[in-house]
Amino acid sequence: MNKSTLNLINHGLHVAILLDGNGRWAATRGFPRSEGHRAGVEAVRRIVRAAPALGIGTLTLYAFSSDNWGRPQNEVSSLLVLLEAFFRNDAGRCATEGIRLRVIGRRDRIPLSLSQAIDAAERTTASARTLELRIAIDYSARDAILRASCWMLSSLEISQREFAKRLGEVMHTSGPTLDVDLLIRTGGDRRLSDFMLWECAYAELFFTPRMWPEFEAADLAEAVEDFLKRERRFGKLPEAAAS
Repeated sequence: MNKSTLNLINHGLHVAILLDGNGRWAATRGFPRSEGHRAGVEAVRRIVRAAPALGIGTLTLYAFSSDNWGRPQNEVSSLLVLLEAFFRNDAGRCATEGIRLRVIGRRDRIPLSLSQAIDAAERTTASARTLELRIAIDYSARDAILRASCWMLSSLEISQREFAKRLGEVMHTSGPTLDVDLLIRTGGDRRLSDFMLWECAYAELFFTPRMWPEFEAADLAEAVEDFLKRERRFGKLPEAAAS
């Protein structure tokens, strides 16, 4: 484990996960896709409980992309209802366990009741510090980058730091967006799908064929263990060669 990795562990890893495979998991069992999303919510709870013990300080989950609006209306409605129920029912438990809930993405197109549930959950958990759980809803990295770029036209400072700040404002994080250390995608596909494109510039990637409803704490531990074995050079020479 190199010095840069040790420093990350001390300050908490930022792990981002594409929650893929809910529908396929349901289909192989003869269930409607909505049951796959319901099982996916239970997987979220499992992984959130496991994350702090693995050195994860921020966990960002891709729950609903801007492209997902193109899915059948009944599936979209079912997923949004599940998300609203999660924020309403789990906020108190999250606050007790030190989990701060944040939502990144657009809020002008989601149902008002969901927006209100998000606002309430963010207020309830605002003082939690054990883990920051960011859930991406109506999220598109390209859209966020485009809107932040437009804001930069009026900026007096042109730098990556200022852009990260603007990008964070676009995504309602009230601070600069955070670089991702480890990106995990479940479900077998090997692509980013418009998720955290700026933040994943130097992320380590981990792909697994496991469908999201099957993803367990042990799978998260395996991904983190794999991450800790990698040497992150950020374009520089390996530490051994540079010494």
